Amino acid sequence: MKLRTTGATLCAIALAGAALTGCSSDNEAADTNKDSGTSASEGGAERGPITFAMGRNDTDKLKPIIEKWNEAHPDEQVTLSELAGEADDQRDTLVQSLQAGNADYDVMALDVVWTADFAANQWLEPLEGDYAIDTSGLLQSTVDSATYGGKLYALPQNTNGQLLFRNVDKVPSAPDTFEDVIAACKEVEGDCLTTQLKQYEGLTVNTLGFINGWGGSVLDDAGEPTVESDAAKAGLQALVDAYNDGVIAKSSTAATEEETNLAFTEGNTALAINWPYMYTNAQEAGVNFEVQPLVGKDGVGVSTLGGYNNGINVNSKHKQTAKDFIEFIINEENQLSFAEASFPPVLASIYDDAELVAKHPYLPALKVSLENAQPRPVSPFYPAISKAIQDNAYAALTAGKSVDDATADMAAAIKQAS
Repeated sequence: MKLRTTGATLCAIALAGAALTGCSSDNEAADTNKDSGTSASEGGAERGPITFAMGRNDTDKLKPIIEKWNEAHPDEQVTLSELAGEADDQRDTLVQSLQAGNADYDVMALDVVWTADFAANQWLEPLEGDYAIDTSGLLQSTVDSATYGGKLYALPQNTNGQLLFRNVDKVPSAPDTFEDVIAACKEVEGDCLTTQLKQYEGLTVNTLGFINGWGGSVLDDAGEPTVESDAAKAGLQALVDAYNDGVIAKSSTAATEEETNLAFTEGNTALAINWPYMYTNAQEAGVNFEVQPLVGKDGVGVSTLGGYNNGINVNSKHKQTAKDFIEFIINEENQLSFAEASFPPVLASIYDDAELVAKHPYLPALKVSLENAQPRPVSPFYPAISKAIQDNAYAALTAGKSVDDATADMAAAIKQAS
C-alpha cells in the first residue's frame, strides 16, 4: 500500500480497492420498479441510468464498485463523471448545474463541508420516506456530518480522522493528555510537535481540534456562534501557548499536510498531527513510530472529520436507482475495499476486522479518532466561518492578537456571514 497526497487530503484522504463481489440492493424490488413510469413525487420508484459525479483524485476507489453495479444492473447503468481535482472547482461545477435546475448529475460525492450548504439550498433529496436508508451500522460522526436541520440529506461514503504520530526514539511513552505532550516536549531537542497552521483550511481544522478538544464549539444548534465561551477560549489559548512556548514547531505556521509529512518522515520532528496516509510514508522511511488518537485537555482529543457524503440531486429523474446505488457503496464488501486502499470506510465493523488490522495497524487508533471526531461547523455559510477562524487564529498565533479579541472578532464575522 502506497499513498502520497498533499493538502487535498482535507477533502478526502487515505485507506482501498480490492476485488468486489455481491450486491446489497434488492434486485427483485428493482426489477419490479424498472421502467414503471412512476415519478419520484408519486412514490420515489422511478428507476433508470444515473450519473455519479466525483472529483477525479479519488475515483480509482469507486470505479471497481461502479463496474460491479453495472454488471448486476444492465438497465440502471451508472456513468462516472469525473470532476476537477481541486475542491473549489468541483464545487463550482456542481453549483452551476444545480442553480440551473439541471439533472446532469444524479448522485454527487460532496466534501463533508458542502452538505449543509447544498441542503440549505434545497439541491439535495432528503433521505427519508421512499429514500430512507438504515445508517445504524455507520460511524455516528459521519452520519452527523450528513445531517442538516435534523434530516439526513446525504449518505456518508468514506471518512477520515487525524492521528498523533510519535517517533518512539524521541518520545518513548504515549501521552494521555496534552499536558503529557507539553512535558514530553521539554525533553526533546529540536522541533517537538508539527501540525498544519498555515493560513488555509488546515488551520481551521487544527484550531477546531483545540477548541473542541477543550470542550468548546464554534456554533450551537441554532447556528449562533459560541466561540466566546470559556471552553472555546481555553482551547484556542492552549494552541497559542503551545506555539509560543515551542511545544508546537514554529515551522507549523508555514506547514500544510505535506510539510508535516516531510518533517516527520525525515526525522525532523518528534510528534506530528496528520491524516492516516502518512502511516505508509513513515513506514517506508524507516521511522520507528507509533500512532494514537489525538489528545486533548483531559484525554482523547477531537479530530475534525474529513471525507465524502453522497447526495441525490433533487432534480434527478431516477432517484430510486440513485438511492440504491449510494446504499450499495456502503455494503461490507465495498467498504472493505476502501479500507484496503487506505480510503477510510464509514462502516464501523470494518475497523474490527482482525485480518485487516494486521495489514493496517493504525485502524484501531483511527476508529477511536473517528468515534470522537466532530464535523466542521454544519452551516450553509461554512466558507465564511472557516475564513473567520483562519484569520483570527493566525493573528493570535503570529501577530500577538489576544484570544479574547480573536474570539470576539470570530463571533462577529460569523454573525455577519449568516
